[in-house]
Amino acid sequence: MHTQIVHKPEITLTGISARTTNVEEAGPNGVIPGLWEQFSQVNLAEATGTSNPHLTYGLYTDYESDFTGAYTILIGHESGNDASHKENGFAHVAVPESNYMVFTTTKGPMEEVVPQAWTEIWQYFKDSLEKRTYTGDFELYDASKFDAAGVEVQIYISIK
Repeated sequence: MHTQIVHKPEITLTGISARTTNVEEAGPNGVIPGLWEQFSQVNLAEATGTSNPHLTYGLYTDYESDFTGAYTILIGHESGNDASHKENGFAHVAVPESNYMVFTTTKGPMEEVVPQAWTEIWQYFKDSLEKRTYTGDFELYDASKFDAAGVEVQIYISIK
């Protein structure tokens, strides 16, 4: 997996969200697959007037502790700071400005490469000099380059 460090300004995301844990997601009652299915049925970009509708974010935020505790996942798009569309029933989250370690997955089926990447990320940070901030991590999917059988995902991990 390829990595690099980048600095990103604050972004605001709008989407659908749920609260979960990695333990729940590893079992039969995980909510993330259903959230992705729900997201695919909602025309979020049209409903919220999002910026860059070809970019979809899988945001992990509001961590209880670290990757072993509860967190909120939001699947959505950049929405800017325009308050006019915030009364539509969708969740809105400001992701703070941060430095990020960006992990680029290998190409393959999404349901394989994303979980594999997260396993490698958790292992990487066990012995890394970089420390996670847990202020907002996200997967970035670019629909203009999307190939279900050969998806390549960038995963941004907020670091100190």
